[in-house]
Amino acid sequence: MASSRAVPNLAFRRLRAQHSPGEFAAAVRRAAREIGEQVACDARYIGRVEAGEIRCPNYAYERVFLHMFPGLTLQDLGFRARAEVRGRAARPAPFSPTDPFPPTDPTDPATDPPTDPTYGSGRPRPPGTAGELSETSETHEESDVLRRAFMTSGSATVMAASLGLGGAPVSAAAAPPPVLSVPAIPSPRRVGEAEVKSVEDAVRRIRLLDDRHGADGLFRRAAQPLRAAYALLDAGATTRQSTADRLHAGAGELSISVGWLAHDSGRLDDARSYYAEALATARIAGDLALEAHAFSNTSFLARDSGRCREAVRAAQAGRRAARTLGSARLLSLLALREAAGWAGLGDRAGCEQSLAQAHQLFAKGPHDADPEWMSFFGEPELEAQEALCHEALGDWTRAARHAHRATVLQEPHFARNLALYRAELATYLARAGAPDEAAAAGHQVLDLLDEVQSSRIQTKLASTARALLPQRRLPDVGGFLERHAATNVRA
Repeated sequence: MASSRAVPNLAFRRLRAQHSPGEFAAAVRRAAREIGEQVACDARYIGRVEAGEIRCPNYAYERVFLHMFPGLTLQDLGFRARAEVRGRAARPAPFSPTDPFPPTDPTDPATDPPTDPTYGSGRPRPPGTAGELSETSETHEESDVLRRAFMTSGSATVMAASLGLGGAPVSAAAAPPPVLSVPAIPSPRRVGEAEVKSVEDAVRRIRLLDDRHGADGLFRRAAQPLRAAYALLDAGATTRQSTADRLHAGAGELSISVGWLAHDSGRLDDARSYYAEALATARIAGDLALEAHAFSNTSFLARDSGRCREAVRAAQAGRRAARTLGSARLLSLLALREAAGWAGLGDRAGCEQSLAQAHQLFAKGPHDADPEWMSFFGEPELEAQEALCHEALGDWTRAARHAHRATVLQEPHFARNLALYRAELATYLARAGAPDEAAAAGHQVLDLLDEVQSSRIQTKLASTARALLPQRRLPDVGGFLERHAATNVRA
């Protein structure tokens, strides 16, 4: 085990100087952004480096550290040579140091990140499925998180095959660390249960990572398994119709998931394209459930893009697709989407009518027919979506009341949603004339930003800061504004 041979990294500890581990982690993330890297460094990672548990950083962190300390080598920073850590001589590899998914030895706990046996265990986000990621899983830069989430443990061979990454199957222990590249899939090719399941698992794991860490940094890497999934569809050599149907559904859901990552990280045009791709897939396959999901996300995106008439129409189209599926919760969510569109148009009566329908449908409770992707839609999300409607109508006090309920009801392990609800609450309180309460909510959001990366949340928080500027002489408000500025959160 790594702990039996760990030697504290005193050189790295000296470089941290008087900064706390959290402050130093924030500096690492800022340095990464300066050179175009995506890392999610946190205080726990810094602690593991200083304890000697990580004896050699992976290539992404190496680039960041050398950027932070120009003129120093990894050895100067207290790290050991990569070949020495891995216990074998360096050898030519098909990766360059600039590869966004550089190779990491998953069998050596001293390399970064450490092996986590829960990755690759098939943890779907919804209840009733096996292998949930441990709550203590650490946050590493997104390139490694995604590679390990999609391509490790017992499912490595399955994922490698389904994404066109290898030839003849080999054992998971003997397989080299796979990488999320997407070479052409040879044809003819038989696509069966293993390949379909790998696509479905990719959808679930993307959703999990988004729940825990937000969308920023995940988007571009998640697009690669999406391309592989559509390559499987193009291969067209499925063993039976049920397999083809599941593959279409999985590829469509994956497209929506990647579209949501684009949406949440501010890439609205990209999101629109992915949602349209999912809708086309649904129409081709005659999949009403996928169609309803695509329309739901399209409506939400249209509302965020200021196309409120389109938001209403997309929600209505989604309701038509969903009416025979037997899920009152799905119809409730689509009614909320429609309400948001009406609110954006300034139609208070239309908004209130749709909100009433949403509550009536939600009250019918969960059902076996509820789609797997709707596991996020509980009472907290219902309250948060209603708050958005009151925000659009300019009723800041009602918006704040519903947003507060969302923060109280939300389970802490949905870190991304909790941070979003608190950011929205802070904005509403600031607009409603409660600056001290807004500052307190803003501090709670800042506490979560070490583990959550979402442009949507950052934008909300920046809006709160702007709204509070006139009250900056208040001690609580001034403290929040100073802390917000120090985090370098982008508007």
